[in-house]
Amino acid sequence: MQSIKVTVLGKQIPLKVEESEVENTRKIAQFVDEKFRVYRNQLSNQPDSTVMILACLSIAEELFELRSKLNHAGNKESALMDQVNLELEKFIEELQ
Repeated sequence: MQSIKVTVLGKQIPLKVEESEVENTRKIAQFVDEKFRVYRNQLSNQPDSTVMILACLSIAEELFELRSKLNHAGNKESALMDQVNLELEKFIEELQ
């Protein structure tokens, strides 16, 4: 494990991560920080906790949308493979 520090909304946060995950963790923290800053700029009169909650909900929404698209693409691929297999079975039967 490696100790690193990331900064989110101006606050340094110490973390321990696998060495192979250091760069990815830094990128994630930067993404979160940027999202928080966008919401903070839009909601300057709100407390940080509200800004963070709304930003987290936005990030979660993005995640759910991407998961749904990935699942939909997987279902389309599976249906296509089923169709290909069916056509191959028909072709093999015709050859016999």
